[in-house]
Amino acid sequence: MAMVVDIEGTDLPGRRFCPNPQGEWLENVHAFLGRRSEPKDLVPGDAPGATWHTELTVKSNGNAGIDFSGPLVQGKRGGRFLALYWGSVTDAGTFELFRGAKLRLSDIEPALLDAASLPGKRLVGRLGLTSARGGPRCASVRPPDIVWSVDDR
Repeated sequence: MAMVVDIEGTDLPGRRFCPNPQGEWLENVHAFLGRRSEPKDLVPGDAPGATWHTELTVKSNGNAGIDFSGPLVQGKRGGRFLALYWGSVTDAGTFELFRGAKLRLSDIEPALLDAASLPGKRLVGRLGLTSARGGPRCASVRPPDIVWSVDDR
């Protein structure tokens, strides 16, 4: 079953982030949902919110459970995720990645996946993008730090 997925982020951490291990501040911080090597749809770290759109296909693997595919799905079977990357946009316009977060797809309730595949529906993942320490959210993101729901398109 195929579905539209929106990732909606709130509470972005800002465009300047605490010093890296070399003691330098990370400047002009941006985020994107996608593949590490393909930064696009960058959202500034001081934006009021962020929304990214993608597609997801869910299929049953019999006794092995369900599996996910789609243009932005990454990881091995049983550990699939969508990736949220953080980096600095340089004066030359390049993106220098410094952190990432995995939005774990296996944590989505099967009933939500079924409902999101219906015509006119979409799957929505909502999360705050600032970590408890005040920086960009990173590492594995699981409920309750991300709330999955189904909304109308």
